[in-house]
Amino acid sequence: MKLRILSGFCALLIASLALAEEVELREGHPEHYTVINGDTLWSIADKFLAKPWQWPDIWQENPQIQDPHWIYPGDELVLHAAGGRPFIRVESRAAQPSYSMERPDEVKLSPTIRVEPLTQAIPTIPLNAIQPFLMQSRVVDAGVMQTAPYVIEFADEHIAGGAGDRLYVRGLPDSQLTGYTVFRGGAPYKDAETGEILGYEALYVADVSFQSAGDPSTFLITKSNRDVRIGDNILPVASEQVQMSYRPHPPSFPVQGHIIAVVDGVSQIGQYNVVTIDRGKADGIETGHVLEIRRSGKERVYRAGVEENFTIPGEKEGYLMIFRAYDRVSYGLVMNAIRSIQLNDIVQTPL
Repeated sequence: MKLRILSGFCALLIASLALAEEVELREGHPEHYTVINGDTLWSIADKFLAKPWQWPDIWQENPQIQDPHWIYPGDELVLHAAGGRPFIRVESRAAQPSYSMERPDEVKLSPTIRVEPLTQAIPTIPLNAIQPFLMQSRVVDAGVMQTAPYVIEFADEHIAGGAGDRLYVRGLPDSQLTGYTVFRGGAPYKDAETGEILGYEALYVADVSFQSAGDPSTFLITKSNRDVRIGDNILPVASEQVQMSYRPHPPSFPVQGHIIAVVDGVSQIGQYNVVTIDRGKADGIETGHVLEIRRSGKERVYRAGVEENFTIPGEKEGYLMIFRAYDRVSYGLVMNAIRSIQLNDIVQTPL
């Protein structure tokens, strides 16, 4: 399906930085490129630029065509030069449907949230890779899971439950909310250097609807991603704004952290994997920040039963973009990977 760009993406294409760094073209870059389904602004910029987030610096508005800030499958992009600086413009535009659908830059999480497909133009990043982490994943403090309501039994005495099953919950507050979600406490997120616990992963399990109050209260499982188990926690659906459009940009200050977790325990991390880093809002991290990934220089090997420690150069491995920031940790999407990325690799302000 052709995708339509979110209105907030216009900022990505026309933003002008007062102190923009010199644009560096990628070696072997194309002179022209035809947009295809599945492209993103980042993936296109990565074909032309050594630093894909510099896309706004080379985008040339095209006032002679309608909606000049949107790029569609079938559009032909051509690289030009003017005044010693490169720029890209749409040389020819593919025919587009006459209809349009507007979407907000942010969505509010609520019990009735429904994500509709974007139409027509391409997005900045592959939204399907991060959507589950926007709508379902959470990072919570230790006390949240300890005090939250919990599943004590299933109506049919199952040992686990799925969609259509009823379950009983204890600890539900008197004030009833309109929507709840089942979560399971995950591993703690720890600072890679100090070992300090920064928060806990709350694994999404299922959606449930409130049936009746009491001790215990009764719920119906309406949708499940995993089997619901006795002891799982019930949390109200978060009421918060989640950003759905992004302007990739490097931090304006030095950042250094580490990749501390990856979804499903994958040890070899590649493009479009979602990772957790040990830096968050308290460290100045914000949505859209682009960080460079570098191999951690410390290595340990055993040879003939003797442990040897040594330091190797911290080579660049790729880039990630922060798409959701919590107080002490953040979720990032690996945008490109030059080589295999691993846990405890360094993330930092791009050089």
